[in-house]
Amino acid sequence: MHGTIESVFRVEWRPLAELAAIAEDWRALAARALEPNVFYEPAFALAAAPVFGPDAGAGLVWSAGAAPRLMGLFPGRTEWRRYGIALPVLVGWTHPYAPLGTPLVDRDAATAVIAAWFDHLAGHPELPNIVLLPYLPQQGALAQALDQAVAARGGKQASRARHQRALLVPEDRRIGYLDRAIGRRKRKELRRQRKRLAEGGVVMRGTAGEPATVAAALDDFLALEAGGWKGRAGTAARANRDLRNFFETALAQLAGEGKARIERLFVDARAIAAIIVLRSSATAWCWKIAYDESFARASPGVQLLADVTQALLDDPGIARADSCATEGHPMIDHVWRERLPLASRLISVTAGASFRFTLACALEALRLAAIGVAKAARNLLRR
Repeated sequence: MHGTIESVFRVEWRPLAELAAIAEDWRALAARALEPNVFYEPAFALAAAPVFGPDAGAGLVWSAGAAPRLMGLFPGRTEWRRYGIALPVLVGWTHPYAPLGTPLVDRDAATAVIAAWFDHLAGHPELPNIVLLPYLPQQGALAQALDQAVAARGGKQASRARHQRALLVPEDRRIGYLDRAIGRRKRKELRRQRKRLAEGGVVMRGTAGEPATVAAALDDFLALEAGGWKGRAGTAARANRDLRNFFETALAQLAGEGKARIERLFVDARAIAAIIVLRSSATAWCWKIAYDESFARASPGVQLLADVTQALLDDPGIARADSCATEGHPMIDHVWRERLPLASRLISVTAGASFRFTLACALEALRLAAIGVAKAARNLLRR
């Protein structure tokens, strides 16, 4: 590293499995992060590590001195042959249950912390100097800090896989948000469907936020998920012991920190829809939703989503909520009207445009195109 950076920071790489030892420092950093990411907090990441991160690790940036403070955490894994050739890339750690790749960076020194991490990569013989950060917000304070750090060292960057997903950012428009977003006619239809549900029993919403109650509510969620399309496809978490353990551990830990709750819609004592909501700082994530398809004509998923949305709007401590949904989602896109632009950001941490970086950009584009063709073919076969 450069002398000025080295005198301020100490940087290291550790396997993800070894990070439980610094959980207290890690939680403190998450509370000070420039942009929160609940999926990179210890409660979630350590629970996910045995399932999704056996070869993952994290770059840790510490302040120098006698009482070091964790200033940055950059989870990732080295993919030595991502494109079928010897072109290693350090890929930010995401997986199907963690659709956000924002690293945790101290808000008071974000650009300097990122620069220290880049310096470490540029000078480390065993780590790639090409970085790919998937599911990274294209706008915001973290994106700006990355831009500044890359520009300061003469590095290069490119964005791939640009897309957007539903986001709830009500700002000063909380009152009447649902009426404007859904429309009065649809709201009237939802009330009519709610009355139809009430013909079969007492309709009520229940919130589980304590570890013990979250565990019971999770059983309902997993049963609902297994009874739907995921169960038919064989991908429901209840049928996979490792996935179920991950769900149980992560949600118990997060609930213990006041960062997870499960909302359910009941008809009498029967849960007909469930939504898992995660939280960090002033951001919430609508992580998972499941509903009983036998009640589909009454739109139980939309009914509960509307209730949860109103609860988020009524909470002054929530500034925004991420849907975690696919682009163009047929349900939540019509309820949450703001959008979160995301992309995979390729970065060369060394100065100048190297042939290897240019090649990586081209191969990443080809890889994404091939994945798109495969998905289209799969959907065609399903139809």
